[in-house]
Amino acid sequence: MATGVLPTAAAAMAIFLATILIPSLLVSAQKPTFACDVSSNPWLKNFTFCDASIEISRRVDDLVKRMTLQEKIGWLTNSAKGVGRLGIPDYEWWSEALHGVSYYGPGARFTGDLIPGSTSFPQVILTAASFNESLFYSIGKVVSTEARAMYNVGLAGLSFWSPNVNIFRDPRWGRGQETPGEDPLLVSKYGVAYVRGLQEREDGDRSRLKVASCCKHYTAYDVDNWKGIQRYSFNALVSRQDLEDTFNPPFRSCVVDGNVASVMCSYNQVNGKPTCGDYDLLAGTIRGQWKLNGYIVSDCDSLNEMFYAQHYTQTPEETVALAVNSGLDLNCGSFLVKNAQAAVNRGLLTEEAVNKAVSNNFATMMRLGFFDGEPSKRFYGNLGPKDVCTPANRELAREAARQGIVLLKNTPGSLPLSSSSIKSLAVIGPNANATHVMLGSYEGSSCGYTSPLQGLSNVVKTVYEPGCANVSCNIAQVQVMAAKKVAASANGVVLVMGTDQSIERESQDRVQITLPGQQQLLISEVAKAAKGPVILIIMSGGGMDIQFAKNDPKITSILWVGFPGEAGGAAIADIIFGYHNPGGRLPVTWYPQSYADRVSMTAMNMRANPATGFPGRSYRFYKGPTIYPFGYGLSYTTFTHEILHAPKQISVQLHETHICRSSNCTSIAAEESNSGNTGFEIHLEVKNTGGISGTHTVLLFWSSPRVHNAPEKQLLGFEKVNLGANEEGVVRFNVDVGKQMSVVDEEGKWRVGLGEHVLHIGELKHSLTVTI
Repeated sequence: MATGVLPTAAAAMAIFLATILIPSLLVSAQKPTFACDVSSNPWLKNFTFCDASIEISRRVDDLVKRMTLQEKIGWLTNSAKGVGRLGIPDYEWWSEALHGVSYYGPGARFTGDLIPGSTSFPQVILTAASFNESLFYSIGKVVSTEARAMYNVGLAGLSFWSPNVNIFRDPRWGRGQETPGEDPLLVSKYGVAYVRGLQEREDGDRSRLKVASCCKHYTAYDVDNWKGIQRYSFNALVSRQDLEDTFNPPFRSCVVDGNVASVMCSYNQVNGKPTCGDYDLLAGTIRGQWKLNGYIVSDCDSLNEMFYAQHYTQTPEETVALAVNSGLDLNCGSFLVKNAQAAVNRGLLTEEAVNKAVSNNFATMMRLGFFDGEPSKRFYGNLGPKDVCTPANRELAREAARQGIVLLKNTPGSLPLSSSSIKSLAVIGPNANATHVMLGSYEGSSCGYTSPLQGLSNVVKTVYEPGCANVSCNIAQVQVMAAKKVAASANGVVLVMGTDQSIERESQDRVQITLPGQQQLLISEVAKAAKGPVILIIMSGGGMDIQFAKNDPKITSILWVGFPGEAGGAAIADIIFGYHNPGGRLPVTWYPQSYADRVSMTAMNMRANPATGFPGRSYRFYKGPTIYPFGYGLSYTTFTHEILHAPKQISVQLHETHICRSSNCTSIAAEESNSGNTGFEIHLEVKNTGGISGTHTVLLFWSSPRVHNAPEKQLLGFEKVNLGANEEGVVRFNVDVGKQMSVVDEEGKWRVGLGEHVLHIGELKHSLTVTI
């Protein structure tokens, strides 16, 4: 690195983004990358590490012992350097599969003559709105199958740095669209299901991996670039309480419940320490407490930023030593590989530490079958181009969008539209004919697109007017008169508005959470001119202050469609014309603009503070007005709930010498609550009281006694139930008091409050008392 040059991750990302926007090169199929090619190199069969019948730990030990220090260091970076004398080729670790195989990252690419695209599912925030764990798993399974198919023809690797399980803490965060939302339970459930879908093999061998997943970005990462404050140097000041009950649970679930193969540490500092150089966070927690079976990787150029942007260490060698000794195994970027030898020479880093890190990396590759020889002779060897963009996969993308779309407003007589009565439908807005926009960020080349305009035009006659050249919709662009003319001549109007990646994305957070530019003006004027129903569609990642539309009686229906993926337009038409009854629920709170004006994005506190006027964050702690609350969503039918079975009292058995038997305790340690019969069931009758079938999401919330500044309420569980007209069914929840009805105290310890707990299901409330 030249003296005086301060390279940044931002510059690296800019260069990389420029390359991925260049159209895919037409390249011919080639063999996948793999080690131990015994058929071409018979001498390799004498190496223990090439024998797939031997346990992985022995194979790893054999391999590491045969390598020089420099060769081992070459496998501590994403662009791993091959070792020809051992039959090991180069390998690229960095591939992405957030909602389909992506062209972000150098490890995967598409070719016009072989595999021009993969199935592009909705952006994660919309899929999460389905509250459907089986859907999360199914999508992961399809993505991993397509990834393996691409690997077999040399177009992808086997390690994919997805999913993003950060909490969508602030509505302005540009990357919130990549996450499953603001609730730790929903994010955890999504992360576990998606990881399992990606990793679990169809032959049931849990010691092996289909592909290697990675949960990122650990931890308390949710500021990218807000008013000039950059993620690369941001210090997130987080309480023990918030870290334990908000930011870390999804990562713990990924490791403990999902058996994820990797965790990625983030750019930012947490309480003054870089996450990729914090022993307590990495070796202490991820590997020590949670028992990660896999590798820990840095976000790309994080070590570079630790040294150059954060100035946390005095020399590059100290930076490398800090990271590896803290538990880092793999560096995305070249900083570690360039400085590790010098760190060893200075006595800051031992070869033993290098061995430990590289062993974690090799163990993961062996679980993937990378060292098992010719892939075509292995379990997934028959996969290829025929398994990518299949009709079933593309239909699942459409179904995922249908399940996630949220109906926010519906005046009687508005939706669903009748295809036979609509003679002309005006389709207006900068996202009305969106194609690539529907994919969101971290996308790949899709199998194809169905835009909203195309989807609607497949059902009825349409007339199209964009109204604005793009979503920025500045005053010079907006074509109000043309849009009003089209609206006035039609039987109904569909306005497709919102954002795109120019407004919210990685490296760009929002300041305003209202619709961009003159979109509000265009919407209101079109609504005035319309003669029939006016359906407003918001295409966005984050929530929007659309109070004006909520209050406008001329706007008869509102739908939020996230970034709905390649089949988004077809799914939108399915909802609008009643071929599918909407059942999505918002996975985030939609705040008013006044919230964004009042609250600094960099204030990491979750809990409200009356003394300072801080209103809190997320439905769990926020005390203030909302545009739409977390979990909100309408249907074309109606559902009722009735509790059939739930206890009124839970008794915890404590030892007779326990201090709480003689003192007035307000809470006990969560692990102590496991004494006695503290697990229980809730049986709930759900009835569809309307005239059409529909899928209902049952959200079970809970409120603790007011101890330890507990959440206002907390999601305990969710279930989906599909019911025909006037049909009823029973939904069951199993609840563990210690694991699910505990709160975190000020020291970061889990405790169960003694006294009255309240369960919430819709408008129903049920009290139960926890006693000793």
